Amino acid sequence: MNEIIYQPIGIIHTPFKEQKGTPIQPKRGRSIKGTIEVFEEYIDGLDDLDGFSHIILVYHLHKSEGYKLKVIPYLDNQPRGLFATRAPRRPNSIGLSTVHLIKIERNIIFVENLDILDGTPLLDIKPYVEPFDRNENVKMGWAEDKANRVDECDADDRFEK
Repeated sequence: MNEIIYQPIGIIHTPFKEQKGTPIQPKRGRSIKGTIEVFEEYIDGLDDLDGFSHIILVYHLHKSEGYKLKVIPYLDNQPRGLFATRAPRRPNSIGLSTVHLIKIERNIIFVENLDILDGTPLLDIKPYVEPFDRNENVKMGWAEDKANRVDECDADDRFEK
């Protein structure tokens, strides 16, 4: 297979300078504000984005190193397949977060509900469109009975064992 190379389109700025203490998911980062600096050559791509309340950020987990195919995710105590978890250590260090869009000023996007490290390279932005992104009859596998407990997690529990 050919190598795939991505170039960042911007940088995500948040209050979180290290992994320890960073929220587990955007839900745990509620009200945490930050900015996204979109590089100058991509400014025209921001046209019309301000009409959306939420955006999906696709980014490179630049501090993630190595991976295991079996992990014990937070809120659980048994090994799970990596791809059945949201563990940050993955073969391709790609992160995904849906955040609340506050406003856009030129090439700076103001957002909240962040669970991302400061300085994270941004790969792409997509609008969150409720009818397209919401699904019916959703099953959550092993996490079904744990999803409502995400607020019980300590931010330091975010890393799989």
